[in-house]
Amino acid sequence: MPKFRKKPVTIEAIQFVDNASAEQILKWAGTPPISASIDPATGTCRSLRVETLEGRMVAVTGDWIIQGVQGEFYPCKPNIFDATYEAS
Repeated sequence: MPKFRKKPVTIEAIQFVDNASAEQILKWAGTPPISASIDPATGTCRSLRVETLEGRMVAVTGDWIIQGVQGEFYPCKPNIFDATYEAS
């Protein structure tokens, strides 16, 4: 079977870890494509809803928000992010 290697690309990404990072992500990406789900009791951001090319996805604390090569946004789990990307 033929093998293929992913082309190297540089992306921008921010990890969603708390309210401050959620605010930074919303400022960066805008709404839409990203909106926040706020816990009314605590005022903390529980999750981020990300409108992707494949439909709506949900990012939870620890996930990375990536801007792809076509300007699209999508969430990425930390273990996949660590296996795929490195700081440039």
